[in-house]
Amino acid sequence: MMPACGKFIDLMSTPALNFNQVSKAYGKSVVLNGLDLDVQPGEYFGLVGVNGAGKTTLINCLMDFTEPDHGDIEIFGVSNRQHQARAQLAFVPERFTPPHYLTGKDFLSYMFRLRGQAYRADKVESMLQALDLDSKALSRPVCAYSKGMTQKIGLAAGFLSERTLYVLDEPMSGLDPKARALLKRYLQGMKTQGHTLFFSSHALSDVEEICERMAILHQGHLRFVGTPTQCCQQFGGETLEQAFMNCIA
Repeated sequence: MMPACGKFIDLMSTPALNFNQVSKAYGKSVVLNGLDLDVQPGEYFGLVGVNGAGKTTLINCLMDFTEPDHGDIEIFGVSNRQHQARAQLAFVPERFTPPHYLTGKDFLSYMFRLRGQAYRADKVESMLQALDLDSKALSRPVCAYSKGMTQKIGLAAGFLSERTLYVLDEPMSGLDPKARALLKRYLQGMKTQGHTLFFSSHALSDVEEICERMAILHQGHLRFVGTPTQCCQQFGGETLEQAFMNCIA
């Protein structure tokens, strides 16, 4: 239970995320057109679509980085525009760029301080091992990191925050096959602890492996919401990739 605007919210009976008639246009280009979507507590939910489908725009609206033209978004029953709603949430963007002048350790230390916590070397080491990032990298400036290393340090910071809800925009971006497998393993472990995951991806295989439900966003509309198996059944595909192509055709 948590207080919000003078009332208490039951986190297990209230949707973790609720998008109600969310619309967004840039000029004459409609990116999101009246989207309705719920993500339940403890659910792993994947958002898929082609480049430019509006996945990042929807996430930016959720994070209150972008204001929708119409509609409302709630996080565990609280408006996303209220900072206390986002206090339960950890977010890692696709193009994660930590301050270039900091070392990896400086960056993680700063993130701990933002949460009012002391730096925990043991927790950091365990997290780096889980993501296959050599702890020696912590002494190097992040500007010297590869794309994959930068992604790992961002994911590490997000997971170390120990939030209820994780929002990840293309979390596999830049990761090598080993790191992808380890990240999937870590995410599956988090699910057993009751965490909620909302992430976007171009990789349908990742969504099929990780998520209970998924949504296909195309030309501003949600063309499908349901399980990967239901998607294959509804659109007549032997594989999720075939079903996806049939869905957006």
